Amino acid sequence: MNLQVLDIGLIDYERAWKLQDEYTSQIAAGTRPPTLLLLEHPHTFTFGRKGHAENLLWPPEELERRGVAVHWVDRGGDVTYHGPGQLVGYPLIPLSPILTPNSYPEETSSRIPNADYVGYIRNIETTLIAALARLGLVTGQLSGLTGVWVQADVWSRCPRCRPEDRAKPAKVAAIGVKVDARGVTRHGFALNVNPAMEYWDGIVACGLADHPVAALADLLSPVPTMERVKAEVSAAFRTGFALNGTKQA
Repeated sequence: MNLQVLDIGLIDYERAWKLQDEYTSQIAAGTRPPTLLLLEHPHTFTFGRKGHAENLLWPPEELERRGVAVHWVDRGGDVTYHGPGQLVGYPLIPLSPILTPNSYPEETSSRIPNADYVGYIRNIETTLIAALARLGLVTGQLSGLTGVWVQADVWSRCPRCRPEDRAKPAKVAAIGVKVDARGVTRHGFALNVNPAMEYWDGIVACGLADHPVAALADLLSPVPTMERVKAEVSAAFRTGFALNGTKQA
């Protein structure tokens, strides 16, 4: 199965959301191959299905001053930030034939089995972990929590971080997804390369008040270029999901 990687640059969140609708319909109809959208968003806070309004800390006037849009969307999870310097990836993949081709009952169902959904998220995590290893950063999973994490012994090297945060694991990539009734995935991951970290002061990221947020710029010198990060993430997805394909701008 081929994977088409589309690098669409900086794009407004609503435009990208509509593009996902268009592409997933085509993928479900068999007229488009599985597609990985790689992009950046302008400053945006998004709340998922488990979002809590109290996790937005900035008042409307501060959001306006900083040019931050706020969207409530249909992915999983709570609130997260998107902005320039962060690589956002939306894998639009027909889930069932990739993860568990023989696990579906014969009768028609509009629900995706929970094991497939959870397995898909774990697969995104391990795929990003592999890409980051190629960039020289050791990361991992954290039991009971979604995302890709930098353990405290690595995170303690962060020069900008508060001393009280250096003893805690830090999240370098957030994940929030949706699988539609046709089994095609939407939304995806946000990998912090070199974003403006002060924007996380406006939210309780993912509803986790006690867990700091990391970026590659905190931990790697020199900081890898966005193009290098995109290349490693694209290659890791083709391996992690057993997909081949070509990158297109």
